[in-house]
This record gives sequence, C-alpha cells and structure tokens, in this order.
Amino acid sequence: MPDLKKALLVYPEVPKDTYWSYSHSLRFIHKKSAMPPLGLATLAAMFPPDIALRIVDMNVTRLTDRDLEWADTVFLSAMIVQKESFLQVVGRCRDMGKTMVAGGPYPTSSSGEMEEVDYLVLGEAEDIFADFLEKFRAGSAPRVTRAATVPDIRHAPVPRFDLLDRNAYASMAVQYSRGCPFKCEFCNIWKVYGNRPRLKAAQSVLAEMDALYGLGWRGPVFIVDDNFIGNKGRVKKELLPALHEWQAEHGYPFRFFTEASINLAADDELMGAMRKAGFNEVFIGIETPSQEGLAETGKLLNLKTDMPQAVKKIQSYGMEVMAGFILGFDSDTEDIAERQIRFIQETGIARAMVGLLIALPGTELYDRMRREGRLLSETDGNNTHMLESNIETRLSKERLAEGYRKIMGSIYDKNLKNYFQRCSKVLEAVSNSPTLSREIRWQEIAIILRSLVSQSFTPYGFQYLRFLSRTIRKHPKTFAEAVKFGIVGHHFHTITQKMLTAPAPAS
Repeated sequence: MPDLKKALLVYPEVPKDTYWSYSHSLRFIHKKSAMPPLGLATLAAMFPPDIALRIVDMNVTRLTDRDLEWADTVFLSAMIVQKESFLQVVGRCRDMGKTMVAGGPYPTSSSGEMEEVDYLVLGEAEDIFADFLEKFRAGSAPRVTRAATVPDIRHAPVPRFDLLDRNAYASMAVQYSRGCPFKCEFCNIWKVYGNRPRLKAAQSVLAEMDALYGLGWRGPVFIVDDNFIGNKGRVKKELLPALHEWQAEHGYPFRFFTEASINLAADDELMGAMRKAGFNEVFIGIETPSQEGLAETGKLLNLKTDMPQAVKKIQSYGMEVMAGFILGFDSDTEDIAERQIRFIQETGIARAMVGLLIALPGTELYDRMRREGRLLSETDGNNTHMLESNIETRLSKERLAEGYRKIMGSIYDKNLKNYFQRCSKVLEAVSNSPTLSREIRWQEIAIILRSLVSQSFTPYGFQYLRFLSRTIRKHPKTFAEAVKFGIVGHHFHTITQKMLTAPAPAS
C-alpha cells in the first residue's frame, strides 16, 4: 500500500435535466452549478496537513485522466441520484489502477452495489475518518469502516471552501444541524441522521461565515439542514441573534435560504429573527392538500396546520415559500391533480417541486412496499419530471402519469401565465423584505440584459414582459427579484415541455 500523499476528492455529476438542477437558468448568470459539494469540502477539512488535496466537482469541470494520474487515492462521495456518474468514475479508476475510498449517502444506503470500490467509509465521518486514515496509511484498514454512533457536531471543522471554484456556483452552502424530529414514511433523513437534531455551536457557524467572507463570497448561502428549525429554541436564542449581529457588522453580504417544517408559521419571534438575519427563502415540505395523504405518510404536523394560512404567514415575513409536493399516495383520489394545482396557485408558491412518490432505500415506505410486494425496482433518486414510480401505486400508472402531466402542464404552462401570476403574489407578499428590496448592482444589470434579449421572444415572452411591467409599476424595488423569477421560470418551462412531450409509460 503506497503512502497517501495526494488525495483526489471527486463529486460525480448530478443529472442536469431535473427541476432541482436549475441547469437551464445557470447560463444567464454565468454559473455552472447551483451549489457546491459541501460534504466533500467538509471531509477535506479532516485530512492531516501533510496530504495534498484537490476537489473535482464534475458538475463544474471535467474529471481528466491527468487528475486521476496525479492522485495516490481517489475519494468519492455521492447521492443516489448521482449513481450513473459515480459508477462511471469507479470504472475509470479501476481501469487506471487507482485505489478508491467511497462514502456519503449513496454508498451508505447501497453498500451492496460497491463491489469494485476498495474501501467504504459509511455513515457520518467525523468520529471515524481520522482512525480510518491512520490504518489506511499503515496498510491495515478494513474494507468497510462504519460509524457506530452519530457524531457531536458542535465544533465541526470549517469546510475547505478554498478548494472549490467558488465562481462556478450560484450559491455557497453551510450546515447548522443534522437530523429531523419528524418521521415521514417516505423520508430517510430521520432514519439516517436521527430523530433528535444535532446542532453546531453558533460560533462554529460564524467561523464558516468568516471563511466565506474572507474568500470574497457575496450573495446567496444555503443552510442545507433538512429542517433548520428542528430545535427552535436554540435557533432563536443562539444562532439567529449571532447571524443578525454578524450580518450587520459586515453590511449584510449574504442572503440565506434553507428548509424548514410548516410549524415555522406558528412562531412570529422565529420568523422575525430570520428576517433580521437575512433569510429570504424557505423550502417547506407541503406534500399534499389531502388530509388522508398526510395521515398516511405520517406528516402529522401538516395535518394539524391550516397550510394555506401558514404559507401566507411565512410570506408576510419577507420569505418566499418554495415547496415540495408528492403525487401517488395510496389515499390519492381521482381529483388529486386538480387539488394540487388549486393549492399551489392560490397560495402563490412560485417554485413548486412536484414529484411522484418513490421508495428510497432506508425509508419506512421502502420496507412497507417490499413487505407488500409492491416494490417494482430500485430508484435512481429522482422523483421530478418522471412519469413512473418505483412502487405499485393504488392509482394506475396511466392515471398517475396523466395526473402528473396535468399538474406540471398547469403550474408551468406553455406561456407561464400561471407561474408569473404566482410570482406576482410572492412579490406582493415580500415587497417590504430588506433582503429582496435591494439596489441593482452592475452584475445584475448584465443578467437583466441577457434575460431580456433571450427570453422576450420565447413562447412565454409576452407574459414575462407583462410580469416585469407590473413589477416596475407596483414594486419597483423588487425588479431584480422579478428577473430572477423569470430566469428560474425558464428552467421550469424547459424541463416541463420536455416532460410533456415524452412518451407515456407502457401498460
């Protein structure tokens, strides 16, 4: 076993033709990927200083043979949606005789598919990686090293943001907590990271802010927590006041967005603190307007909440509500598509991520579908713009596909009229937000010009110009945000039109 002196950290490619990628919007802002591989940047901070490191994110640059030749060992991390690219990288490494170490969500949930990988480091790495490296360099590491417990992340290392091509990304990313207090049947987060959220110290998060600021980053920062308010008390008392103070001292260089549960709307103090700290977007898992569907999947918090009112309440605090929706619950009735459309349109959720119910490995749903003989195949992890589920749904797959086409064809219609109507509702609700009502910088002027030149003559061009005109008249300070909605809408429009012309699933 050669001594490890040069480690290449590789992040495989995420499929570009999905709603989550924003790939068709990125060209307007001259970016290559929506956000960086935070997991690999965090792992990089755990290496001893005598090991030379490089990160290759295949979403922003090619992985070349020269990259592989440089490295003693290749470290791979991936989500299940990156499976195809991951396996291609494994094949290239095998052909070049490179030693591989793999970890992260996909290897952890599907270790049985990792036969060609030399070493597996499974689970969260903080408590086991140093020991693995020591044994690896001594030639005594076992093939599989698995975390027996979840780590205390209060004083986690600052990710190596310096190893990233930061100019290639639309936003940067940090993490505050892991785990979620809820137990949704379709979700594996609480199964993998625990039901009791673990939080970093506020000073650790500020150290990451300092690192990004010192490297020259200005703009959006995604707090990647699956539920940012899993521990509302500490978020309110510790983190948000610290973020507010830091932002004020530095002239508000960052705009934060994150994911949270619907009970955010019940806490005015919390929403006010988020607004002061510079949050302007939050993703909420709405899932379905069906009470029966919420009960079925264990989304009991949503079941107890007036969700339309909750969405409007959050918007009133200057935060755009993005939301996830699911089609294909056992309790879904024939009218579920119309109900989904009505909910999305009436609440003004501009960015609605709608997908079919899929069973991910490691979820309660996966186990139930397997017990009931309804698991049709393993999933590639993508549930948007796809016309088939990997489970046998109660609705026939033809009706499911028909309903999904109906929803997407309505909320992202050919001329985007419905989409821009929702965007107008968002800007009406958040027009007083200090983070949205901002001066237009010269970089944004160039983006606006590119958008107008390119988008004015599209099938939705008239509705886009009408939307911009209405924004200038009613809320001129949010004009830059309106252009952002137009650019994002282009991505949704492109993906949707491709999906609508795809062949229906075979009977």
